[in-house]
Amino acid sequence: MGVDLNPQRVQEATENAQRAGVSDRVQFRQQDLFDTDFSEATVVTLYLLPQVNLQLRPKLLSELQPGTRIVSHAFDMGDWKPEQVVEVDGKTIYYWTVPERGAENPTQ
Repeated sequence: MGVDLNPQRVQEATENAQRAGVSDRVQFRQQDLFDTDFSEATVVTLYLLPQVNLQLRPKLLSELQPGTRIVSHAFDMGDWKPEQVVEVDGKTIYYWTVPERGAENPTQ
């Protein structure tokens, strides 16, 4: 599932999925991330500005199940240290796994 506020981005994503032959396996929604239920996700990918990543982090940690993977293109999540940082074609990719509930604070 993809989420974006911009209807043009949703339309482009839908068209790209059709061209790739995967439209039966994906859906795209025009809505606010902060109104989106992430509880069913097993992987979350982000391409958001740093401030939005930080604002979204508490919601992700409260709604996602332990073990869910989070991948962010270009921007980290402040003091939550990523498990991996990888350079791909000159772009930085950050990777985290949602910790067990009650585990050590993920920002330390």
